[in-house]
Amino acid sequence: MQNNKVQVNSEIGKLKRVITHRPDDGIGRISPKHAEELLFDDIVHLPKMQEEHDVFTRILKSFLGEEHVLEVSQLLLESLDYNQEKKEFLIQKIANYEELPDRDIQLLLSLPNTELRDVLITGYCISKDVILFDPIPNFIFTRDIAVTVNDHVIITRAAKEARHRENFLTRFIFWTHPYFEYLHQEDKVINLNDINAFPPSKKGEHVSIEGGDVMTIHENYLLVGCSERTTEYAIHLLKEALFEKGVIENVVQINIPSARSCMHIDTLFTQVDVNDIVAYKPFIVDGNASSVVVHRKGKSPQNYNSVKDFFVAEINPNINFILSGNGQSPYQEREQWTDGCNLVTIKPGVAITYDRNPRTEQAFQLAGYQTIHAYDFIKGLENGTIDPQKVEKTIINIPSGELSRARGGSHCMTCPIERELL
Repeated sequence: MQNNKVQVNSEIGKLKRVITHRPDDGIGRISPKHAEELLFDDIVHLPKMQEEHDVFTRILKSFLGEEHVLEVSQLLLESLDYNQEKKEFLIQKIANYEELPDRDIQLLLSLPNTELRDVLITGYCISKDVILFDPIPNFIFTRDIAVTVNDHVIITRAAKEARHRENFLTRFIFWTHPYFEYLHQEDKVINLNDINAFPPSKKGEHVSIEGGDVMTIHENYLLVGCSERTTEYAIHLLKEALFEKGVIENVVQINIPSARSCMHIDTLFTQVDVNDIVAYKPFIVDGNASSVVVHRKGKSPQNYNSVKDFFVAEINPNINFILSGNGQSPYQEREQWTDGCNLVTIKPGVAITYDRNPRTEQAFQLAGYQTIHAYDFIKGLENGTIDPQKVEKTIINIPSGELSRARGGSHCMTCPIERELL
C-alpha cells in the first residue's frame, strides 16, 4: 500500500480509504444457544450474508478503487508475516486471555500464517479439526475497532468480553503493520487499553468505548456517545488525552439510553451531506431521554437538550434532519431498529444504507435525494450508464436480509482511515 496516510476530519468528506471485514466462517458456527452471548440476536445464513456484504464492498470499490477498500483479515495476515517476535507476543496474549493449555499454544505457534490468521478470527483450526475458542462474529463491524480523529488513531476498547479478541487483533495490526508504523514514530496513536490501566471511576465504571459511539464531524469537534457500550469515565479519560495532545478542541458527550435498540449513537443518527443528517426523531430532534454536553479545554461544559439544538447552535444553523420512518410511529421505531439511521457517506450527498426501510427511503426522496438499489447500481456500472464519480445526491440501498440481523448497518461495517478534508 502506497501513500500511507491517516486523516479524517468529517463524516462526509470523500472517502478515500476504509477497512472492512467480509463475514467469516466463524459466523456460520454460532448456535442458537450461544448467539446472545456472542452479541447476535439470531443465527444467520452465512452464504447469503457474504453475498450481501460482497455487494456492499462492490459499491465501495466502485467509488474508492479496489486497492483502497482494505480487508482486515488481509491486514492481519500481512502483520503476521511482517514480524515474528510480535506475532509470538500476540499468540501468548491471546492464549493467556483464552486460558489455552500449552499444547494449543504450541499448535498456534506451528501453524502457517494463513491458517493462524483464520484461527485467530474464527476460533477453528481446520487442519486439526479442533475448536480452540469462540469466534468473533462482530468483527464485521470494523467501525468499532478504531477511530481516526484528524491525523490520530484511537484504538478502542469493547465493552463486552465477546469482542475482546477483536481488540487484541486490532492493536496488533496498528502496532505491527508497516502501513501504520509512522503513527507510532510520530506519537499519533491513543490506545485506550493503556488508559484502562487507570483504576475504575468512583462510580465503578471501567474504560470502554466502541467506534460506533465516536464521530469526527468537524476538525474541531469529536462526538462521543455515552451509551450501553461507552462509559462516561472512558469519555473523560479520552477527552483529557485528546486535549493534552492538542488533537481536537471540543469533545461532545451525547447521552443516550443504555439499551440494545440504541447501543451506539450511529444507530440514532449519521450525517449524509453538509446540511443533512438522517436521525431518529424522538431522541435526536425532540431530545427525549437524551442530552448533550460540550467539553472544551480549560472551560466549563456547555449543555444542550438535544443533538438538534447542539448542531444548530455550534455546527450548522441550516442543518436539516431527515427522519427515520419519515418521523411517524410505529414506522420510525421499526426502521430505527433496522438501521434506517445508520448510513456510511461515500462523499457529500452520496451514502449507502439497507434496502429494508421504505419510509426512511421516502423521507430521503422528499428531501431531494434519488434512491437506487445496489443491484441496479451495479448493472449501471457494468453497462456504462453509471459513472461513480458523477453520482450526486443519491442513496444506494444494499440487500440486507441477513446483514441486518447482525444488528449493525453500513456505518458499522466501515472503519474510515482517510477522507478528503473538508
